[in-house]
Formats: sequence, structure tokens, C-alpha cells
Amino acid sequence: MFGTCRQILCILLLGAVLAACSTPVSYWRSKTAPLVEDLGNMDAPALFPQEYRSLLETFEHGEALLLVREDDKAADVYYQLAFQKAEMLHSDTLRVKKRLAAERQQRIVELAAKAEEEQLMRAAAEAEIRLSAQQLASSSEVATSVQKKIKDPLPLLPTFYTVRRGETLPQISARTEIYNDSTLWPIIYRANRDQIRDPKRLWPGQVLVIPRKFSRDEAVEARRYSNKK
Repeated sequence: MFGTCRQILCILLLGAVLAACSTPVSYWRSKTAPLVEDLGNMDAPALFPQEYRSLLETFEHGEALLLVREDDKAADVYYQLAFQKAEMLHSDTLRVKKRLAAERQQRIVELAAKAEEEQLMRAAAEAEIRLSAQQLASSSEVATSVQKKIKDPLPLLPTFYTVRRGETLPQISARTEIYNDSTLWPIIYRANRDQIRDPKRLWPGQVLVIPRKFSRDEAVEARRYSNKK
């Protein structure tokens, strides 16, 4: 690629020198030469090697006719053809470079999304470990007080719950160890408004507070709200 670029640069410089010493520069040559040079700087030789080589051959033929044979009319035919090839190649090169840039951006977005997902999974795992440690630490206290609270088992029920993939608030509320009633999900939602923006959308690994002390009126209001939704 670098050899080709040096080759065309030498051709353009030689053509400019010879043209200055003899006849005026062709109109089509003056339009085509800068475009050919720009294509060399736009990675066209690497993206479209055959097309760029064909363009150079056409341009060089025009150079030979103008600078060696001094046949400017015949040279213009090749310069004009080279200009048409250069314009098409310029458009194709811009299109491909734009597509490659979009693909690079897409890869960056995908890598960022993957990193975010891995971070969420790590956070979920750490939350599970913390919850297990808390449950283990309090297991001895629960064992000693279970006889005193046998008539009121509600405090023995979990006060935290780790969301699993695909779960919704009604499904969590309907679990036996939670409320055993899917219509009470608004109670969980209100207690976790700091981390739940949309009650219809939960993230795996979220650790939700499960309220255990709520009034009958709050339960009735929760069921009314649930039926409206």
C-alpha cells in the first residue's frame, strides 16, 4: 500500500514538473490528480486494491499520452475516465469506512453491555453471600426464640428477598414464604421505591425488603391498587 502511494505521488510530481515546462495542465488532469492522491490517503488501496490499481493504470495512461506524446485530447479521454473511476471509488471508500466505524462503535457498545451484565451478576452473587451470612448469624437467635413466637410465626418469615431472573412483584408476593398472596405486591413495591423505578421491571440480584408489619387497611389498599393495574 505504501509503495503504491509513493508511486502515485512520484507520478503526480513528475507530471506537474513536466507540465509546467511544456504545455498547460489539462482540465481533467487538474480535477483527477488531487482526487487520486486523496484516495491514497483514505486507505482506498487497502479497501479496494483492484479498483485503485485500475484507477492508477488509467491515470498513468493519460500521463503518458500528455507528457510523452503531448496528445492532450487523447490524454483527456483517459483523465476523464480516471475521474469517473475516482469519484465512484471515493464514494465506495467513504461508505465502507462509515460502515466499519459503525461496526467498531457497535462492538464497543456490546462490550460495555457485557461488562455491565457481569458487574450485575457479581453484585447479585455478593448480595446472596451477604444474605446467607446474615441468615446464618441470626439462625441461633431464631432457634432460641421460636418457642416463644410459635403463635406468631410472621417474624420467622424472611424480611429480605433476592430477585431471580424473570420474576415479577406479583410472583414474589405469591410465594408461600412471602405473603402467599399475589395482590399484596404493592406493599413490597412501596418499601423498595428507592431501587424499583418500574414495578413491572425487576433485575436479577436485587435484594428487596419484605415488610412484615403492615395494617389491615394497608393490605386492603394494596389489593385495590393491584386490581386497578
